Amino acid sequence: METNVSCCLFWHISLWMWLFSLTSTMGMTRAETRCIPSCKQPDNNSAQSKHWAGMGPFEETAKEGLMNESDHSDNIAEYIDSVYEINTRSVTEFPSDQRNTSNKTDERDKDQKEKLSSSEVLNQSEHLSRLKMTHLNASKVSDQYSIYTRNKSLGGAKIIKYSVLPQSKVATSFRSRRRRRKRSTQTQESRATWSGFSWNADDDALSSGQHELKLTSSTFALTGDSAHNQAMVHWSGQNSSVILMLTKYFDFSTGSVTESSLWRSTDYGTTYEKLNEKVGPKTILSYLYVSPNNKRKIMLLTDPEVESSLLISLDEGASYQKHHLAFDVLSLLFHPEQEDWILAYSHDRKLYVSVEFGRRWQLVHENVVPNRFYWSKFGLDKEPGMIHLETTVSDGRSQYIMCKLQNCSEANKSKPFPGFIIPDSLVVQDEYVFIQVPISGQSVHYVSYKRNAFYPVKLPKYTLPKDLQIISTDDNQVVAAVQDWHQNDSYNLYVSDAKGLFFTLALEDVVSSGGPEDNVMIDLYEVAGIKGIFLSNKVFENQVKTYITYNKGRDWHLLQAPTTDLRGNPVDCVQPYCSLHLHLHVSENPYTSGNIVSKESAPGMIVASGTTGPELTSNNVSIYITSDAGNTWREVFEEEYSVLFLNQGGALVAIRHTPLPVRHIWLSFDEGREWNRYSFTSSPLYVDGVLGEPGEDSLIMTIFGHFSHRSEWQLVKIDFRSIFIRRCSNEDYKTWQLHNKGEVCIMGEKRIFQSLKANARCVKTRDQYISHMSDSCPCTEADFECDYGFERQTDGGCRPAFWFVPSSVSRDCINGDSFLNTTGYRRAVSNNCTEGSLGQYSPRRQRCPSQAPRGLQLVTSDGTFTATMGTNITFLVLLEQGDGSATSITLDFGDGTAISYTNISSIEDGIKHIYSKVGIYLVSAAALNFLGSDRVLLYLHVTCRLEQVRLSAPSVVVKNKAVNLTTVLMPSQVGTVIYYWWFDNNTEPVTTLAGGVSFTFTQEGTHTITVQVSVGSTLLQDRRTVAVYEHFQSHVLAFSSNVDELNPGVAEWRQDISRVVKNTMVQVTGIRGEQLLVSVFPGLPTTAEFFIIPEKRSTAGTQEGKGTHLDQLSEVLLSALNQDLIRFTLRPGVQVNVYATRLSPAPLVDTSDSSHNGAAVIMLVSVALLGLALFGIYKFKRKIPGIPTYTEEQSEKDQEVIPTVTSIAVPNPEGEMGATAMEHADIQAEPQGRGYLPSHPDIKLSDEAPHVF
Repeated sequence: METNVSCCLFWHISLWMWLFSLTSTMGMTRAETRCIPSCKQPDNNSAQSKHWAGMGPFEETAKEGLMNESDHSDNIAEYIDSVYEINTRSVTEFPSDQRNTSNKTDERDKDQKEKLSSSEVLNQSEHLSRLKMTHLNASKVSDQYSIYTRNKSLGGAKIIKYSVLPQSKVATSFRSRRRRRKRSTQTQESRATWSGFSWNADDDALSSGQHELKLTSSTFALTGDSAHNQAMVHWSGQNSSVILMLTKYFDFSTGSVTESSLWRSTDYGTTYEKLNEKVGPKTILSYLYVSPNNKRKIMLLTDPEVESSLLISLDEGASYQKHHLAFDVLSLLFHPEQEDWILAYSHDRKLYVSVEFGRRWQLVHENVVPNRFYWSKFGLDKEPGMIHLETTVSDGRSQYIMCKLQNCSEANKSKPFPGFIIPDSLVVQDEYVFIQVPISGQSVHYVSYKRNAFYPVKLPKYTLPKDLQIISTDDNQVVAAVQDWHQNDSYNLYVSDAKGLFFTLALEDVVSSGGPEDNVMIDLYEVAGIKGIFLSNKVFENQVKTYITYNKGRDWHLLQAPTTDLRGNPVDCVQPYCSLHLHLHVSENPYTSGNIVSKESAPGMIVASGTTGPELTSNNVSIYITSDAGNTWREVFEEEYSVLFLNQGGALVAIRHTPLPVRHIWLSFDEGREWNRYSFTSSPLYVDGVLGEPGEDSLIMTIFGHFSHRSEWQLVKIDFRSIFIRRCSNEDYKTWQLHNKGEVCIMGEKRIFQSLKANARCVKTRDQYISHMSDSCPCTEADFECDYGFERQTDGGCRPAFWFVPSSVSRDCINGDSFLNTTGYRRAVSNNCTEGSLGQYSPRRQRCPSQAPRGLQLVTSDGTFTATMGTNITFLVLLEQGDGSATSITLDFGDGTAISYTNISSIEDGIKHIYSKVGIYLVSAAALNFLGSDRVLLYLHVTCRLEQVRLSAPSVVVKNKAVNLTTVLMPSQVGTVIYYWWFDNNTEPVTTLAGGVSFTFTQEGTHTITVQVSVGSTLLQDRRTVAVYEHFQSHVLAFSSNVDELNPGVAEWRQDISRVVKNTMVQVTGIRGEQLLVSVFPGLPTTAEFFIIPEKRSTAGTQEGKGTHLDQLSEVLLSALNQDLIRFTLRPGVQVNVYATRLSPAPLVDTSDSSHNGAAVIMLVSVALLGLALFGIYKFKRKIPGIPTYTEEQSEKDQEVIPTVTSIAVPNPEGEMGATAMEHADIQAEPQGRGYLPSHPDIKLSDEAPHVF
């Protein structure tokens, strides 16, 4: 007996070790075994197996093998560290390297087969197990889903636009193949909840005798795609059985797609066909698009890194035609009505259009701002084939234009707003167009209603928005979120009148947060299915609380907490100290879950995650459901599940949101009161996403995921049709009435809705969930909100704000003879109440009183005070008060031209004018009627474009002597000019209105002068470098006339000539290059000037000695110039001679002081007398003893010898000082001089002429 036990034990241990080694080697998975106290095989129905069925979050793997607690901890920690990339084209994957031992054989079989099908009979005996969960992200599974996503609009203000995203751009499922990467979009709340798993012994509390409920399902493996980490899934819907799936491998290191596969199913996902051969075996696909108007039209984009082309299918992806593109597509915009019209935006900011579903493309416009192009809307725009565009004009300025679809030439362009707008600010949404205009250094928001004239948006007077975001434009009303000047992490909600012009406060301090891709997320959720219901999270006394409104923001109140918890225990929660608070973030991905979900097909039903208590937290999160639009709530789960709508809201499907593989889902047929558990696969699956048919018309759902870390994509099709026995009849429905805490008149009407009775397992039809509305309710004070300029008081009444003057007459009087005088109230735009107190609160129409014109305003259309000569400038004349029809307007342009209009209504689009000369013009506007007048002035600076600035300064100046600096502008007349002078490294410039300045340098050396010239919005500059010395010699040079014919008048040419002349002088005379500077002057005739400066190494000796030495060098150069030894070859056959001239093009020092003139005269007289004395001595030198004399022959002989001797080059150990000084002074010096001769008698000149080239 002992031997048998030992043998059994030995075989048990050996078998266990063999299985562990095998499973660890194959698939890199974790082996899971269970210790059985006998040599028998484990029995799934045994009492021991029943024990493992109650292990809470790990219930999906309970019957497959043992998973100890440490293994679970490792798995969860590994999951938290794994990578997750979630965006509008990605789906979360829950990676894990776990794999059950019992599934190993099945998965090996799946590698050999493409499909696993199981048609399993549903057992009628059902068992309900309650589950616990910590958090829910409600999933959305339709092709259209509502989100709040930010569009950069209204300029620097970023706009959140409430939109419906079409299936034309299908989201992507992403699953990471790396185990240790940070999840980029995982929030702190989700990290806290995902780590809070706990054991629950009741989750799998099925008795051994009970059978597991199973769903009809089939599994298909996308063979060969195990390395792919992204997927895009599209279900055509509309009773179509076609499903397309694009899988690809995205290389994060290179940022490109390296592999792709296209799959197609025609049987609702039972089987799939791989279409790589049809689209091209080497073709790499990047995106999948579907026409929103015709689901049969499919468009695939290739990866632009490989090729730029698209594939078009007109038969739901059965066949494709490839078309090459001449540009790389960045985004596509389909027309909302015309199925073949598409706009394509390229990487180089160009917009293209196709009217043949991508087969041919035509350039529309260049320099288009990203995401700022819109299709025209039928009934609002003049023509259906128009496009709204925002184009970049220059840095900081854009323009709003409209043009025809296939002819966007200058002649066919229109400018709905005549001036410039702030970049990235155009939003065209429904009846409204929003822009942002710079006026006097501030950003002003403008709005156009029904494509009429633009007017400034009127917020409460002292609202100074840092950011403005458009939330919604439904029901002819704008909902906007404004971040005021004192807010950082919150926004205020405002609602407008029908024209979107006047805004009033709806809710303060709404929570905001940063979203993916730098989005701003506002905690505001619009409930689908019932108009006017919003949920919002508001900061109140440093706590975040959830509020609900049933009348589009007029009244808000806290949510009532459930009366009992999940276990039936009473909940002690009394408002306002305790209430229900919800997380309101909506998933932008249709395959992953968000925090809250509601459907048009199930009005009144909301599923959300939240907490009960004094404020919203991320701890102890549960799932709550309401069936009466938020009046009462029920807690349904305490752990994280995704809840989906089935049968148009007639049933709910819940799937565990866990990093572990699952094989069960939960169904409810009574609005979440009871839940039944069903298995949908025989092997646990890591769920990546869930896809339902768009519109929820069918009862088929696809769950896609993978069995292990290395397995292919697995598509599990679940068919719920076997659960629903028949079609619903009238007897299957019940009615319920919408109310707000018992008040049934909401938004001026009573609304009654239908919903299925509990456990009515029948199939709903689309016409069976519509609401039945009763007669309109009589109007009461609750149907009115406060008008612009009025604020709601604590007693509920509307009173004027301190800044508002109620007696002011409406702007309607400017263009009409009557106006509506407000009572402080205005009826909500979508409110349908009738009679009752309507007359008491509604504004009363009154005849406009006769008034003198007041508040006349004159501005340019772009909000600036400058205009460009020769171009149109538009003036806008606005009148705050006065009878516009009887008030004449006169506009004087200040250039001798004036124009008059009989009334102001004829100049709503502005007045255009062209100025032909530059200058400052006084523009005036005058308004006049029989009661008085008003006048306004505007000083307009008309300029022309400044093309070039040239600073004129001498190359060398005298120390402590003023030097004149001047500028030359091209063109010379450009209008009002401001000059900024910068000397060396001074931080404060010298500002002048004249183009010249006098400056004195007090230190020797090299000094830099910079002048900046400002004309309008143009700022140009030029720079010169001057050398400052106390002693130097200079002389003006002239050139032979042939050089003028070849002078192009550019600075580089003058620099080259200066360099050649200097090199010639160095070669001929032997003077060091560091002591010689040459500068050629601009203009004709061509002239230059040379400078001889003190030797850099010479520091000893008297100033008189230095001056004598410079005189000697000057005589040497003048001698060479006079003998025509300084010459060079400009081009073959063209030799240029350089001469010395006594003309001086400009004074080196300031001679404005008259005292210097007298001293100069005395000096000249002294020189003349000294010359006469020397002449007398020379004439009588032979008669004066002791004076040595030279014969005339000797003098002539010396002159003959000088030009025949070539100079000797002497190396210069030091660099030349003047090179830097002349860099910006039209000269370029040699790095070293050729030689230095200390005294005049030793100088020997060369007559060799150097060449320029």
